[in-house]
Amino acid sequence: MQGKREDSLCSITETGSVLHTGGKYTIHVLTVVGLIEGHTLAPEGQKTTKYEHVIPQLIQAQEDPDTDGILILLNTVGGDVEAGLALAELIAGLIKPTATLVLGGGHSIGIPLAVSAQRSFIVPSATMTVHPVRHSGVMLGVPETMTYFEEMQQRITDFVCNHAHISPSRFRNLMHQTGQLVLDVGTMLNGAQAVQEGLIDCLGSVSDALRWLYMQIEKGHTSRKQPTQREQPSL
Repeated sequence: MQGKREDSLCSITETGSVLHTGGKYTIHVLTVVGLIEGHTLAPEGQKTTKYEHVIPQLIQAQEDPDTDGILILLNTVGGDVEAGLALAELIAGLIKPTATLVLGGGHSIGIPLAVSAQRSFIVPSATMTVHPVRHSGVMLGVPETMTYFEEMQQRITDFVCNHAHISPSRFRNLMHQTGQLVLDVGTMLNGAQAVQEGLIDCLGSVSDALRWLYMQIEKGHTSRKQPTQREQPSL
């Protein structure tokens, strides 16, 4: 027992995850906080979640016969688009019962992560910011740059709309809304609004997320959300 407690404390300190919660079922709890760090190191002093640390944890949780379900806790400002999408695709492909819970914030590329699980929850005080893809650093002023941004934005829109209950046209409207964010375009949604828009399944706390996971484990199978019908692009 002492050895398991020490292993759990070590895991929390090093990776921000809890491998064994000690409840009726074994739930792997993974936290995604701060900036999602991708191929480039974040500035010193920035709280980050490194995607190369999260990927093996998810694989381990899926393959570990002692793990019954996976809970992902989100409080992120966003970050690297490719890293965020990679993690979201990995979560969406897991077979064991998975749930996400947005605490504090699930902004930007945190939105695909929030909708990637089989069931998504958000606390009432949390917020989610929907905005177009941004880029920092040197950019070439050529048409190909705009095409690249449009394609990347489409990848995000496709994933979100295939794993949530919001249409592509509505998601794009939220992204390009003006007059709400200072010096930016986009929309900030609170917990109830995120549910109303269809981004998140329901309002709830950690107990609600765990209760849902327990129900799925006891059923012995997962009830993965079916992708929603995409709208055809207008000409």
